Amino acid sequence: MDLKSEKIERILSKYKFHDVAIEELQKIHRIYPGMRPSTGTYTFSDSTQKDLLKLTGNVPVKYEGRSYNFPVQLWLMDSFPFTPPICLLKPTPNMVIREGKHVDARGRVYLPGLHNWDYPKSSVVGLLNEMIAKFEEDPPLSSKTAGENKDPHELLAFVSNFHISDGGIRHHDQPINKVSVIGGGDLGMASVMSILSKCKVEKLVFIDVAESSTKGGSTDLEIFSLPKVEVSRDLSASAGSRVVVVTANAWSSEQSYVSVVQTNVDLYRGIIPNLARLSPNAVMIIASQPVDIMSHVAWRQSGLPPTRVIGAGCNLDSERLSHVLDINLNTHKPAWVIGELSDNKIAVMSNTGLSSSVKPEIAPGSSSTKPLLDRAFDIMKNRGQRSWSVGLSIADITNSVLTDKMKPHSVSTLAQGWGGIGAEVFLSLPCIMGANGSTRLAGVSLAQEDDAKIRESVTSLSNLMSQLKI
Repeated sequence: MDLKSEKIERILSKYKFHDVAIEELQKIHRIYPGMRPSTGTYTFSDSTQKDLLKLTGNVPVKYEGRSYNFPVQLWLMDSFPFTPPICLLKPTPNMVIREGKHVDARGRVYLPGLHNWDYPKSSVVGLLNEMIAKFEEDPPLSSKTAGENKDPHELLAFVSNFHISDGGIRHHDQPINKVSVIGGGDLGMASVMSILSKCKVEKLVFIDVAESSTKGGSTDLEIFSLPKVEVSRDLSASAGSRVVVVTANAWSSEQSYVSVVQTNVDLYRGIIPNLARLSPNAVMIIASQPVDIMSHVAWRQSGLPPTRVIGAGCNLDSERLSHVLDINLNTHKPAWVIGELSDNKIAVMSNTGLSSSVKPEIAPGSSSTKPLLDRAFDIMKNRGQRSWSVGLSIADITNSVLTDKMKPHSVSTLAQGWGGIGAEVFLSLPCIMGANGSTRLAGVSLAQEDDAKIRESVTSLSNLMSQLKI
C-alpha cells in the first residue's frame, strides 16, 4: 500500500494515532491489496467538513452461484483505528442500491462490527469479511433495468420517503420534532417532564435500558399514558430523533474509580453506536456521570462529528450564574461556568449585554470582573444539582436545538484547540446551540489562577481516559 504520496503523508500526520494507523493500513493491504488509499474531504450531515484518508475498492460477493464486485469506500476518522470507519457503497451508473437491514438508501453501511467496534479486537479486515458475509446473505446492489421492468426497489425507496400524518403527506426530508430520552431513573423522568413542558415536541420516546442501574422510572408513565410520550425498552424506538438525551448510568460496586467509570463505558458500548445509527442526524446530549468523560466516550463510540455530541456539563451552573449577575448584582451580562464539572470549574463573562444582537464573545479575564464573578459564585453556594434542576437544564439545551435558537450554552464539548488546549478532552465551554449542534465561542486568555485549573483538569481527564477501554 503506497502511503508515501505527499497528500497522504500530510493527512496521516494529523491522525491522533499515526503509527498505529499505518500498521493497520499495512495489514489491510496484505489481505485486501485492492483497497486503495487516497485523500478527500468528507462532509458530515451537519455540513461540517474534514480532510481524511479513505480506502476505495471492491469486495467480492458470491450470490446464487455467481461472483460480483461491489464497490465500497471506507472513510477513516482521524482517531482511527480506535473509532470505526464510515462505510459507503459507491454504485456504478448501471447499479441501484437495494435498501435493507445493512444499507440505507444513500449507501451508508451498518454492520454489528461497526456498532460494537472495540480496537484492537475490531479491525478493518474483520469488517470487510463481515461485509462480504452480510452482502452474500442479502445483496444491497442490483443492476438497473430499463423501461417497464424498472427495479421495484426504486419504487419502494421512493414510497418510503413519505409518511402519512394527520396533516397530510410529510416528506422524509422534513423530520418531525422527535426527542428520545435514554435511561429510566429520576434524571430521565425529570428530563421527560421538563422537555414536555418547555419544548414543542411531536413525539417523545422514553427508553429504559435494561442494564442501567437507573432503570424502572417508566412504569408510571405507562400507567398514566401521557400524550405524545411513547415508553419503550427497545432502542429502535428512538429512530429518527432530532435530539437524543442519554441519562443512563450503570454504577458498579467496584472499589476503584476507574473500574466504576469503566462499567458505565461498557454500558455505553451497547447503546451509543445503535443510537447514532438509528438517528444519524441527531444531536446527542449526554447527562451520565462523570459527564465530561462520558461525553468524550459517546463521541468516540458514535462516530458522529463533535459538534453533535455534547454533555449537559456546566449549563445549569451557567444559567444560575447569569441569573444571579442579572437579578442580584445588576450586571445584565451573560456569564458561563466553564471547565470540568468539578471544583476546578471557573466563571467567565460575556463582553456584550443580555439584549445585544451582536454575537457574544468571552471577555478576557481581568481584575475588574473577577470580584464580581466570585461574589456571584458565593451567592450560588449550596444550590445542589437535583434531578429536576438538571432536567430543566437539559430541556433548555434541547429547546435551543429544536428551535435553532442559536443561544450560547456552556456544554461539555471537544476542547482540543480551544485556548491552547492540545489534548483530546471534553470540557464545558460556551457554545452556540442550534439545529446542527454546537459551535464553540473563540478561546481567550484566562487569568493565571483560572488557566491553572483548566490545565489541571485537562491532565486529570486525559489520564482517566487513557485507563479506560472505550
